[in-house]
Amino acid sequence: MPPSSARREQLRLAKRAQRERERKSGLALVQLRLPHALAQKLTAAARQEGFANFLDHALDETLVHIEDFPALAELAWNRADKWIAAHDALRLYERNWRFVDAKNLDSRERALIERLSARYGGGPLDA
Repeated sequence: MPPSSARREQLRLAKRAQRERERKSGLALVQLRLPHALAQKLTAAARQEGFANFLDHALDETLVHIEDFPALAELAWNRADKWIAAHDALRLYERNWRFVDAKNLDSRERALIERLSARYGGGPLDA
């Protein structure tokens, strides 16, 4: 038996309130189109304790937040995205190394360049 219109409205408002609570707490719904087996695997992994931290670390290995690194931000001045693939960040450094003031790189950016070079190879940069 389908729910009455009053019950449907009550459910709709409850879902809306839940979404609002999640939004205020900093949560966001992310929808992905994945192969079925991978989607099931991701769903199971998401239930594990510490998954959010694991995912954050994995994304940090894959993406670089441009604004966190001043020299990279200068090299990526014409990009609209906030994030760049890690291997693309290394290529950007390599192609434009002559414009980087290597002596004045902060320790975080120097460590990023070393990590990217170690992971993705490429010629030595004098970081």
